[in-house]
Amino acid sequence: MKKIMVSLIFICAFFSFAQESKPKIEVHGHRGCRGIRPENTMAAFKEALDSCVDVIETDMNVTEDGVIVLSHDKYINPELCLGPDKKPLKEKIPIISIKLEELKKYDCGSIKNPKFKNQIPIPGEKIPTLSELFEMVIKSTQTSASKVKFNLETKIVPGEPKMSPTPEVFAKAVVDIIKKYNMTDRVIIQSFDWRTLSEIRKLEPKIILSQLTEGNYIEPEALALTKAEIVSPWYKWTMPEYVAIMHKAGKKVIPWTINDPAVWEMAIKAQVDGIITDYPSDLIKYLQQKGLR
Repeated sequence: MKKIMVSLIFICAFFSFAQESKPKIEVHGHRGCRGIRPENTMAAFKEALDSCVDVIETDMNVTEDGVIVLSHDKYINPELCLGPDKKPLKEKIPIISIKLEELKKYDCGSIKNPKFKNQIPIPGEKIPTLSELFEMVIKSTQTSASKVKFNLETKIVPGEPKMSPTPEVFAKAVVDIIKKYNMTDRVIIQSFDWRTLSEIRKLEPKIILSQLTEGNYIEPEALALTKAEIVSPWYKWTMPEYVAIMHKAGKKVIPWTINDPAVWEMAIKAQVDGIITDYPSDLIKYLQQKGLR
């Protein structure tokens, strides 16, 4: 095991040195590395870190007692988690309706996501806190840990006000944790909801912002609400001409979520700045083969 870890550290250090003189396409590990580990778990984040990702991508929700936790869903998902009694859940439980202590009783690592045939269940994995993620990276001996960044999404929808705190409360809770761990320069905050991005900007102007989009293009002028430095479109909207427009406007383009090598190639040709993927290790190998890493 020790030899394997030494090899991983050497590999990360080598490619960190090699990529300095080559074009850089950032690799964002989606929900850690959802393709091979249970999403948004510490196991997924550790695996992503060992894979030398540039950025760990994850999602944020808030518990009843105001703790930032990492979950894509605004509820404990019965398709991914077991109850405290290790039995299947019969209903969706809103995360904002329970305290962290209760949330930690749920097992979100035992159920394999059927969408990912190579995903390995890790029984006993819990929904982690943002603090736990930061602490894991800070304590890690992995070479990439000192440079890895974090792409954190605020999961909030205006039409579901009871499922999340207000944008102001959400943003403050996030910024407080980021500052506590001195991660201001290593964090991107992304959201489909421009309100939380605007609040983040007010609280800490140094944090990089990313505007997520799904079913349409977003015009550079529309980013004036938040002055987001990044636009993150659904990959099917990532055309070369759109990337060029955004680059001309001074914005980076980081599409989500691409798992197919053929689409990786299209994104590369469109000159994107980064790619969000469920298979970060595979994408890194692909970029290495292209001489882009």
